[in-house]
Amino acid sequence: MKCLTPLAICFFCLALSPASAADWRPAENTLTTPWTQDVSPTNAHPQHPEPQLVRDSWTNLNGLWDYAIQPKDAPRPGSYDGKILVPYPVESALSGVKRAVRPEDRLWYRRTFSRPADAENKRLLLHFQAVDWEAQVWLNGKPLGEHRGGYDPFTFDITDALAGADPQELIVSVWDPTDKGPQPRGKQVLNPGGIFYTAVTGIWQTVWLEAVPQNYIQTLQLVPDVDAGQLQVTVAAQGPAKVWARASDGGREVARAEGQTGQTLKLNIDRPKLWSPDAPFLYDLRVGLDGGDEVSSYFGMRKIEVKKDEAGVNRLFLNNQALFQIGPLDQGWWPDGLYTAATDDALRFDVEMTRKLGYNLARKHVKVEPPRWYYHCDRLGLLVWQDMPSGGGSGEKLSPGTQFPRSQFELELQRVIDANRNHPCVVMWVPFNEGWGQHDTPEIVAAVQQYDPTRPVNEASGWTDKGSGDVKDVHKYPGPGMPPLEEQRVAVLGEFGGLGIPLSGHLWWDKKNWGYRNFQDLQEIQSAYDGLIRRLRPLIAKGLAAAVYTQTSDCEGEVNGLMTYDRKVVKFDVEHMAQLHAPLFLPPPVTITTVLVPTSQQQPQTWRYTTEKPADGWEQPGFDDAGWKTGPGGFGTRNTPGAVVGTEWRSSDLWLRRSIELSRPVTAGLCVRIHHDEDATVYLNGKRVLQLTGYETDYGDIDLGPEAAAALRPGQNVIAVHCHQTAGGQFIDVGLVEVVEKR
Repeated sequence: MKCLTPLAICFFCLALSPASAADWRPAENTLTTPWTQDVSPTNAHPQHPEPQLVRDSWTNLNGLWDYAIQPKDAPRPGSYDGKILVPYPVESALSGVKRAVRPEDRLWYRRTFSRPADAENKRLLLHFQAVDWEAQVWLNGKPLGEHRGGYDPFTFDITDALAGADPQELIVSVWDPTDKGPQPRGKQVLNPGGIFYTAVTGIWQTVWLEAVPQNYIQTLQLVPDVDAGQLQVTVAAQGPAKVWARASDGGREVARAEGQTGQTLKLNIDRPKLWSPDAPFLYDLRVGLDGGDEVSSYFGMRKIEVKKDEAGVNRLFLNNQALFQIGPLDQGWWPDGLYTAATDDALRFDVEMTRKLGYNLARKHVKVEPPRWYYHCDRLGLLVWQDMPSGGGSGEKLSPGTQFPRSQFELELQRVIDANRNHPCVVMWVPFNEGWGQHDTPEIVAAVQQYDPTRPVNEASGWTDKGSGDVKDVHKYPGPGMPPLEEQRVAVLGEFGGLGIPLSGHLWWDKKNWGYRNFQDLQEIQSAYDGLIRRLRPLIAKGLAAAVYTQTSDCEGEVNGLMTYDRKVVKFDVEHMAQLHAPLFLPPPVTITTVLVPTSQQQPQTWRYTTEKPADGWEQPGFDDAGWKTGPGGFGTRNTPGAVVGTEWRSSDLWLRRSIELSRPVTAGLCVRIHHDEDATVYLNGKRVLQLTGYETDYGDIDLGPEAAAALRPGQNVIAVHCHQTAGGQFIDVGLVEVVEKR
């Protein structure tokens, strides 16, 4: 597909003196990204902001505006505090301001512009791609209206408010209660820490003008039907009109249709090229009204659904083929621009790197990105699960008097769907995350399914499951794991991993930096990650359909990213990662599991054990353990989740040894079957084959790889285990199994 952005002629009407532009610089900041230096008042996201609805000319209003922070109820300011670079949030370094706006404050913007040269005898539209959260807008002193919602675009027809002579004065005021209000806000808080981040206020996506005919195209709704080889196009316009649509492939027309606005046009495409991560083909689309208005767009022919495979297991099917989906939890935060990437290259970089690492998915986490991020996902073949940003409160029913947040949530959710439903990359809607602001779940899920029946709906990723929707989603750290299979819903792992490592020189702050499991060097964290991924293929055999690793990049105090927060270090070997993930996309395996050494889950197994630190070499086959105690496994306390206790163990450390007999060599598929709480190290014949931190709440199989299998031999072997406990429940039990895929 040809790139759409060169079609647009972008006019900058910045109303700046050369001195004001030259004097601008980012505010002092802890971290920069490789793109921070590319930002300037004349180069602030100059690309067309809406690649799926492009007219040949438009006017970009990004650049330096006046700003003021005033008490919330104060009148419009008579003077301003300084200059702010739009579209970067006022709290960000790239805004040039980097000041907090509290709920008792109001943020004011002002700028002037000239009427575009092509606006004669046309309507002039003022577009805001996103403003967080409540915006009121005036032009030349005339109120244009207000908008509530931090993640959806809105537009005013400003034709009748234009002054007879330039300049035109545009005023915007913004109020944002952040986490003091119930509105959808994602992870923004006034006092960031842990998994919550710096607040974002005001304009954070592009502001722009468009001159359009008196009757103009307002929206397109594009629905591909892969089985019928058809694209359904519905055009909404300012008034009734005849409409035409033409699809093309590399400049060659492949389908056309004509009809009326508001009706569904059907473009029949012979032998359509299907869109997928491996082949993200996009068709060009041109749509026009009788009377002159024309827009450029694009579409992908793809189908996404939940259905059963030949074994009767629910899977995620893309274009009628089962496809395992794996990728990172994508927060979409930046140290220099917070919610707003420094440049379009920065925005594209995260998508490109996710694909290079061998993933086919990103779960966009409680944030909605600018349309160009989805455009890059469309072009590069990255599947997207789209979260709705979370609001305040929790529980299925909100308390009396709180209908405002519920109705506002539902309104914003609908607008988010409207803004992003044409992107082929978006393959799932996720209304809620981990119970945050969750309410009336089955009703909201049913409404989403009815509003967009072309995609699965994941009612709530993790935690509070109400049995509705198309997806059963669990979170497990570090995991992996999966929920029980269900008759109607598909089983996914909505979050796992969270392996962290703080890298000096790339940290947001000099205080607690954390991951769900922390490591000291890159080789150690790569090895731990490899162990997690090797455990996924057996889970796919059992019915797991997708897995989401936490996360794309570090984010403020979180250091569990695949990259550092500044995107200057990729923590994992890119080529190795792509090779590691490749087997996950093979057809779901059928496996044969053979128990080589049983655990004590079904029947107690006898071990030698001690709680006193043994002499060096205790893990070796020839070590004399005659002085150790003998007891049945597992070892721990009975209140530990998932524990099957044969011998009570309450001290901080436990060492175990067990002699086993093997009748044959084990060449492939060797797994440790283990339940551990907390840190566990496993040795086979003196060779360390597994080191785990943290805890699990059930038994799981961990692929050890061929090097570990080589440590075993026919005849007598020794398993040795050390488990270390700090607090809470505790338990350890270990066995060996062989898991082989049936050919």
